[in-house]
Amino acid sequence: MLLKFELIKKIHQAGIVAVIRGKSEEDSYKTAQACVQGQITAIELAFTSPNADITISRLRKKYRTSPDVIIGAGTVLDPTTARLAIVAGAEFIVSPSFNKKTAKLCNLYEIPYIPGCFTPTEVQAALTYGADVIKVFPSSVAGESVINEIHGPFPNVNIMPTGGVSLVNLTKWLKQGAFVVGVGGSMVGPAKEDDYQQVTKNAIKFHNKYLEFVKK
Repeated sequence: MLLKFELIKKIHQAGIVAVIRGKSEEDSYKTAQACVQGQITAIELAFTSPNADITISRLRKKYRTSPDVIIGAGTVLDPTTARLAIVAGAEFIVSPSFNKKTAKLCNLYEIPYIPGCFTPTEVQAALTYGADVIKVFPSSVAGESVINEIHGPFPNVNIMPTGGVSLVNLTKWLKQGAFVVGVGGSMVGPAKEDDYQQVTKNAIKFHNKYLEFVKK
């Protein structure tokens, strides 16, 4: 399980995962590049994006000599999609919900599985099937205090809030004990207008905000 441990460590060290839902294969690729240029080194490419598996493969090839960059797949709803992503090179799998068969497949390939959970029952089920990080989604509904609430019965669980994380509340989530945060529209939104330079600028702002926190 050394591979899985090393991948989880890379996700944690990244601090921020860029959640990308591209409108085309090229848009997804350029958005991911823009994030990495802005020092956001963990990329989650949603499988709602066209040709997501191809984009993941392209990104893995581009950053094969960049040890800090880690490329994963998001919006993975079933084990078939998970295997497609893993074969393409995905280094972690993220789902909006928990799926037992997907968890088992990821464990088989030593790939971190990060399922979306919202209740203690869901969290317990995910942990039982080997999930090492739990995605709280949508975090905008749950609120920052949800991490403390989950850590009550599950004190050692690693939490990744996603959905509603912004520059305004980033530090609040980190102070609450987030293992890593997932950031979507508030960082990569300008890509909808093909403004990849602004995506990079946003990424730099998030990266600097994160550094301010960890250096305190």
